[in-house]
Amino acid sequence: MDKVRIAIVGGGLSGLHAARRLERHGIQDYVLLEARDALGGRIASFDASGTNTSDLASVAGPFDLGPTWFWPDYQRQLHRLVEELDLPRFAQFESGDTVVENSATAPPVRVRGYVNSPTSMRLVGGMRALIDAVRAGVGPERIMTGQVVRSLRSAKDFVDLTAVDSSGRASTWRVEHVLLALPPRLAAQTIGFEPPLPVLLADEWNSTATWMAAQAKYVAVYDTPFWREQGLSGEGRSRRGPMVEIHDASMPGSGAALFGFIGVPAQARKTVDDAVMHALCRAQLVRLFGSQAATPRADAVKDWAREPFTTVPADLIGEARHGAAPSNMASSGPWGCRLIGIASEWSPQFPGYVAGAIEAAELGLKVVLSAMADTAGREAPILDA
Repeated sequence: MDKVRIAIVGGGLSGLHAARRLERHGIQDYVLLEARDALGGRIASFDASGTNTSDLASVAGPFDLGPTWFWPDYQRQLHRLVEELDLPRFAQFESGDTVVENSATAPPVRVRGYVNSPTSMRLVGGMRALIDAVRAGVGPERIMTGQVVRSLRSAKDFVDLTAVDSSGRASTWRVEHVLLALPPRLAAQTIGFEPPLPVLLADEWNSTATWMAAQAKYVAVYDTPFWREQGLSGEGRSRRGPMVEIHDASMPGSGAALFGFIGVPAQARKTVDDAVMHALCRAQLVRLFGSQAATPRADAVKDWAREPFTTVPADLIGEARHGAAPSNMASSGPWGCRLIGIASEWSPQFPGYVAGAIEAAELGLKVVLSAMADTAGREAPILDA
């Protein structure tokens, strides 16, 4: 059995940010456990690797398959982090007309586009650049991937955490605090808690929808952003589908791309072969943007409903939405201040957003650092984010 003071469960943005902040406060007595083989969680990208594209140099990227935008005008905490990490950013391309399909039978129509306010911003290199920059501030020896946390048992002065790897081999850590950097519903339904979580808290976590869990995105990469030459913004809206909303996903200077949110319900997508979905999305882009859209250099579909470390069956029922944040911990009892939720859904201001991952992690860290300071009989460090 290994012993550390803090266990972070989940290696997405909130978990990595928490680890980086602990390091910056000189706290290295922790472990970060990630179920997947790679870090990033719901921040994922497509860079044409493994495709039949003959000239990968012309297919820049990566292109976001998860969250894409942030809004510095009001997501100040995330904006400060992006500036601190010196990550180059750019405004979402929105100049030109929008193409709209109003029904399954009517031809597409071209309408005047508009620029959103506040401006939607993107990162050069996609959101993966944020993950890589945050990860660079975390000691690699404290990160363990391929570790699925199965149970948490709270005793008087510690919590025993058990995880299994891909071969089924179990490992146990004895810790003082657990930071849950995975969605509330996923935690409630895949981790065994002993004693059980308080009923009201468990109900809150179980009823909190996981953002993106029921969604799917399609990305098509081209040599040039040919739609811009037609005076189009790359934006599209459709009641025909399969995509209901389309945007320009190009990177500055290179890497022309379009992406769209697939509107086919998750349960129905199970019956559609991947090759068929690709073909349907390409055909839709041809309808909206012309024949040049028929032959992307590379394309990809990311169906988050198929991700077992993101989605549980309850997430596939009902409409996806950014809901109110649940309580991030028990107010008292064996789990009080021992188990704290820090994933984006626990953010009071931005639940489900990238900015929410930062806010929720900061709030959770304040609780843990205060408890550690009380134990040591000293003042808690002040977080500067």
